[in-house]
Amino acid sequence: MNSEEKEISYKSTNSYSTLNVLTAKTKYVWFVCHGLGYLSRYFLKYFKELNPEEHYIIAPQAQSKYYLSSNFKHVGASWLTKENTEKETENILRFFDAILEKETNYKDKKMIVLGYSQGVSVALRYIAKRQLQCDHLVIHSGSIPKELKPIDFEFFKGNTSLLYGNKDAYLTEERIKSETERAKSLFGNSVNIVEFEGVHEVNKSFINKLL
Repeated sequence: MNSEEKEISYKSTNSYSTLNVLTAKTKYVWFVCHGLGYLSRYFLKYFKELNPEEHYIIAPQAQSKYYLSSNFKHVGASWLTKENTEKETENILRFFDAILEKETNYKDKKMIVLGYSQGVSVALRYIAKRQLQCDHLVIHSGSIPKELKPIDFEFFKGNTSLLYGNKDAYLTEERIKSETERAKSLFGNSVNIVEFEGVHEVNKSFINKLL
């Protein structure tokens, strides 16, 4: 018996969530990529303390959903796995393209891109592959994709912050050192390194004080 894996292309539909209303008074547009196990509509809770008149938040929804526990009650989602990563990344990039094509009125605003945990991988790949210029890039408690090189970000002119909790169970001292060095190699020594008191969680205090 011969087994063969084949490939097809087809049209797919996915969702994304937004917070607040994009108007002439909006100063900042956030493009935020959630971590493993989140749904985008719940990820928005971390941005609710921002001034709603000035901040508009766009949260893409990771496409691969699953039940978080054996009681099949709560649902989470994942961006990528080690399985077919390159093709899945291309699907995500096209998904992000479609979102920003629909949200056309963001271009005269300041833009912040934030990747949290697993969301760091897709946020950075999108910026690199599409050469997306933003005013501030936030790398929050996640890993920088290994294939990315300094040349991928030579175009980038925005500010960059890397932050992590000092009690993050997923981060060893060695990994923190490695990710810090990687961030500086990609974006220069001007990267803002922020260590906060806390575990593997979104730091709302940093978000509220960023601008």
